[in-house]
Amino acid sequence: MAVRQDTIWERFLSPVVRLLIDEDGLKRYADSIDWEKECGRFRRDDVTIPPYYTNQNFHSITDGYLNYGAGVTYDPIIQYVLPPNESIVRQALVDAVKVKPRRILDLGCGTGSTTLMLKQAFPEAEVIGLDLSPYMLVRAEDKARNAGLDIVWRHGNAEKTGLSDATFDLVTASLLFHETPDAVSLAILRESFRLLVTGGQVLILDGNQKTLRQLEWLNDVFEEPYIREYGAGSVDANMGAAGFEAVRCLRRATPTQDVWWINQVTSGVKPIATENIRQYTPTSIDNNDLEGLGSPAFGI
Repeated sequence: MAVRQDTIWERFLSPVVRLLIDEDGLKRYADSIDWEKECGRFRRDDVTIPPYYTNQNFHSITDGYLNYGAGVTYDPIIQYVLPPNESIVRQALVDAVKVKPRRILDLGCGTGSTTLMLKQAFPEAEVIGLDLSPYMLVRAEDKARNAGLDIVWRHGNAEKTGLSDATFDLVTASLLFHETPDAVSLAILRESFRLLVTGGQVLILDGNQKTLRQLEWLNDVFEEPYIREYGAGSVDANMGAAGFEAVRCLRRATPTQDVWWINQVTSGVKPIATENIRQYTPTSIDNNDLEGLGSPAFGI
């Protein structure tokens, strides 16, 4: 898929960002790694790259995330495109955790930025980062090693992880859903539901769907093949369709929290009565009542 040259990103923002990053330093880092050898440690024969991801361009990166260039350039660029600050935005997901997780799965972990923050926030928990791109996992592992953090990195598809039922207390996904078709996002939520223990929590951090619908021009800022479909959809509705109930704060009326207007965090909990899945409504479950669910996530 050829890079579109008429995007706002290509015409205006990309040249500015290139002035702010150390391209020579990035090249030295890229040349210091035998990418194919390192990727070979992660690649799994049972992982099939889906058509919506194969040879797709994201953020005007040729071949999407299936090349070492994505692993090298993602972090330097993303820090400038998540206002007001990348760490603040990702911290919003960490702050929304309401369980006491023993096992955490970060889906579509990319270079592991949120994964590392989760491990730092919950050092006793086993943390697994899963991604379709082995190149991103090579970068993620390097970052974790430099930070002295013990994290498991796994090559896999968030729609079908191959992991066992009811084995995680917390499942997260950061900046993943806007890069997948809506049907895939729903499939990922259903897989998250399967993986979670009763009372376990799912957290989705991504672009603010209300803002994307109100400001059409935002959809043209970056080369994002599924951004309009994401903006027209509803993570809340998909949460309900997947079987989750709401985890909401007393200070807000909806399960989705705005993060600096541009982003949002949506939270759900796997209810006890999974055989009678109820609708995902703001009045289903209160944060203060979560410990009454009797979940292993709370040590009960």
